[in-house]
Amino acid sequence: MTVTITLIGGPTALIEVDGFRLLTDPTFDEPGAYQLPHVKLEKLVGPAVSAHDIGEVDAVLLSHDQHSDNLDHSGRDFLKSARRVLTTEIGAKRLGGHAEGFAPWASTQLAGKNGHSLTVTATPARHGPAGIEPLAGDVIGFVVSSSRPGSRPIYISGDTVWYDGVAEVAKRFKAGVVLPFAGAAQTRGPFHITMDTNDTIETARAFPDAVIVPVHTEGWKHFRQSANDLRATFDTLGFGQRLRILEPGVATIIEPLRAA
Repeated sequence: MTVTITLIGGPTALIEVDGFRLLTDPTFDEPGAYQLPHVKLEKLVGPAVSAHDIGEVDAVLLSHDQHSDNLDHSGRDFLKSARRVLTTEIGAKRLGGHAEGFAPWASTQLAGKNGHSLTVTATPARHGPAGIEPLAGDVIGFVVSSSRPGSRPIYISGDTVWYDGVAEVAKRFKAGVVLPFAGAAQTRGPFHITMDTNDTIETARAFPDAVIVPVHTEGWKHFRQSANDLRATFDTLGFGQRLRILEPGVATIIEPLRAA
């Protein structure tokens, strides 16, 4: 099974697999500032592909709706045209419309015209250190599994750090492609609230046969690490051959590694 991923910018990526088109956390605004209740976020880089040029998608996989670096103004407009919007339970209530809410480990199916289907499973995520849940709010990741024989799942972490919830995902799903949200975001405390290089290495170790395709590493002022930091760390520790850094706007074919 071939996976094609186009990085739009930040956490937004178009994933094309088995005839399906999926979009993660839509952010299509141009650079600007967003005032949230407790913090100000500043976007530095606009999208590599406009919302108009994305075309139809079968589903939006929205890790959470409460932060502008995961769902901005143009992203909210995009949700209206998506066939399905899969997100957290509380997020679906806030968004209304046709948004569908999922608790961790709940799943749904996407039916395709080619006789194949995708199963999308919501996965646990923690948007920072233990205890941050009342501040950060609910977040989920996603595992996408094809009905095609011999295919391997795709894991999209959502905004999370490495913790036992991510480790449990690795135990349940032998993913062939992993998209960690890996910019080491830091806002209102001396701690990161998305994966840093150490978290991403732990994730790579937990999914030993997966290609690691980081997103949400560039484009925002509150990121403390970049794709270059990941490249240096992965190369130093001997994981470099498994890391794929995407060029924004370029559709990139990701060939899953052969499982050991």
